[in-house]
Amino acid sequence: MKKLLTMTTLAGCLIATVAHADSDINTLIDKAKSEGQLYSIGMPGSWANWKDTWADMNKLYGLSHQDTDMSSAQEIAKFAAEKNNATADIGDVGFAFARVAVEKGVTQAYKPSTWAEIPDWAKDKDGHWAIAYTGTISFLSNNNLVKNPPKSWADILAGDYKVTVGDVGTAAQANNAVLAAAFANGGNEKNIEPALKFFAELAKQGRLSMNDPSIANIEKGEVALAIMWDFNALNYRAKIDSSRFTVTIPQDGSVISGYTTIINKYAKNPNAAKLAREYIFSDQGQINLAEGYARPIRSNVVLPAATQAKLISNDQYSNVFPITDFKDWEKTARKLPRQWQENVLIHIQ
Repeated sequence: MKKLLTMTTLAGCLIATVAHADSDINTLIDKAKSEGQLYSIGMPGSWANWKDTWADMNKLYGLSHQDTDMSSAQEIAKFAAEKNNATADIGDVGFAFARVAVEKGVTQAYKPSTWAEIPDWAKDKDGHWAIAYTGTISFLSNNNLVKNPPKSWADILAGDYKVTVGDVGTAAQANNAVLAAAFANGGNEKNIEPALKFFAELAKQGRLSMNDPSIANIEKGEVALAIMWDFNALNYRAKIDSSRFTVTIPQDGSVISGYTTIINKYAKNPNAAKLAREYIFSDQGQINLAEGYARPIRSNVVLPAATQAKLISNDQYSNVFPITDFKDWEKTARKLPRQWQENVLIHIQ
């Protein structure tokens, strides 16, 4: 197998450090340019700074672009339903949905030239998916309502403010918040009992809020503490008022996950989709994501100082864990809505 390569952006095209990849990439670029367009789903400009990547794809390769925002489940369903009448070429889905898409047979493989620099836990061995950026469950504290922003789940239990976690059982962010609490309290993908006890205790204290952790509710001061992905927390803080909020990674344990592109098996513009994945994993593509507060999966990318300053310091991530047992987590997630109702919401006054 020929060595996989690091890409850089130069003179309007991706140039590889070895002729093998240079030839392959140039062929891909030519095919993508002939297609001339790219249709994505679940990759709006406001999410993870996709807008800069789409602007680059247009500037460098002349590709026009349109996106329709959808949830991960909707994206997979759309690929499956449309088949050869595909109106989407590429999508961005949560980590837990990547295997679902492959099992449904709606994806096609493409390994970008930076493949070797992606951690094994974050990619499919055949190239059907690879996480481009990570999310870690964090705490977003309103400094006007939370006098001592928590640094751990234990700190939250000792507090006196209301906690917002979102729609557990439905939203991936909320489900992962439960898993993070489980990891921190001795549980795992199969055993979330410690997390259910944690949130039940909050409910008994009258401190579990039924609010949605939306940017609108946070801005209005209706959320004291939200449990959410770090990139959402940082993005909301920046958009509202950085001085009003503190974002921390729970030091007693959290879950790190991410989002992965899936290329539609039936894509009308498959080469444009592959080129998009290639660019997303290039140095500049990874920097673009970091500009949107999403931590790049490639740890060897050197971020500009101003970009690095937007992110939480690396030392806060020393006690975060990826999902390793997906089958158990999928089983647990299916049971979660009922367990949440029976073990936690029953204590809401």
